[in-house]
Amino acid sequence: MAQPSDVREVLQYIPQFRGKVFLVLIEAGLLPEPAVAETLLDLAVLEDLGVKLVLGVLGGDLKDLFDWTLECEIMAARVSRPITDAEAVRETREILARGQSAVLDASATGPLDEPVVDFALGLGVAKIITLLEEEILIEGAPAHAIRAAEAESLGGRANPAGVALLMSAASACRRGVPRVHVLNGRRQGVLVDELFSNEGVGTMVHADSYRMVRPLREEDIPELLGMIGRSVRRTKLVERSYEDIQSRIGDFHVMTIDDNVVACVALHPYPAEECAEVACLYVKQAHEGRGYGKQLVAHAEEHARDAGIPRVFALTNRAAEFFAGLGYHQAPVDALPERRRAQYEASGRDSLVFSKNLTNPIPT
Repeated sequence: MAQPSDVREVLQYIPQFRGKVFLVLIEAGLLPEPAVAETLLDLAVLEDLGVKLVLGVLGGDLKDLFDWTLECEIMAARVSRPITDAEAVRETREILARGQSAVLDASATGPLDEPVVDFALGLGVAKIITLLEEEILIEGAPAHAIRAAEAESLGGRANPAGVALLMSAASACRRGVPRVHVLNGRRQGVLVDELFSNEGVGTMVHADSYRMVRPLREEDIPELLGMIGRSVRRTKLVERSYEDIQSRIGDFHVMTIDDNVVACVALHPYPAEECAEVACLYVKQAHEGRGYGKQLVAHAEEHARDAGIPRVFALTNRAAEFFAGLGYHQAPVDALPERRRAQYEASGRDSLVFSKNLTNPIPT
């Protein structure tokens, strides 16, 4: 995972967060004071970035935490009614409209109980963020992104304390909350690590397409060129210009996380020879090792099948084992389409050719 000090990764989120309402629920009485203090300092930064904050105190003294927000220079105002009161939504809206952050009592409920979700939906929050003593673990480790629809199937693999949280978070998403983050509040800096990195460090349950593969858009081309530049310089990928990609934009697909491009692949068809090339496969360094390359190759192959293309091929000088593991076998240069073979021979590259029959693929 990229560190929060990676300025570029942090900056990409600022336009997305500005003007959004975040409901942050914290078990203040159960968490270490240094972790709570750092969370409040991070919330002050979010406030400066234009995030509209609502801080719900799940445990501990409400006055003490409110006083801490003032010490951290958060422009906070207390909501006079608890989160379970129907009038709390109206009062919170008034505070947010004044440009202040709201602090209210949420101690009469569990972190994701129905009254909390009612309150969140009434405000139209973009996120519910919980900083708790407990966390969600799937087979002993955080699952960083879970679709609400997948929660039921994962429940049997979750830690006992995390099962109820996972189901409650999924229920909140099904009711209309876009994203619920369940974080280990004992960990200092967890809020920044979760919000300002693509993968996160806690568990995010989401209702929308957090990670997806989609066609390349023209506005993505500069990002794509910058992303693949490192491999181009190391001769792992063929050099491409803006115009090259623009002229074949329909061949390219990208994987996005939070709508940030993290990987790409292209499928260049050769209709006369009834084949297509899987090309320009690249995954950003911060996202390597998660199987995204395999997902993109499978996506390209599916597009080829849909187009009635019976065979795909790839040229590589570094990823022979990778393609062999996906059912590709090494083939002679003569297996390339005539135009592609001429380009290959003119390039002087020492790439190997790998081919896969999609109608009768080699077993993996």
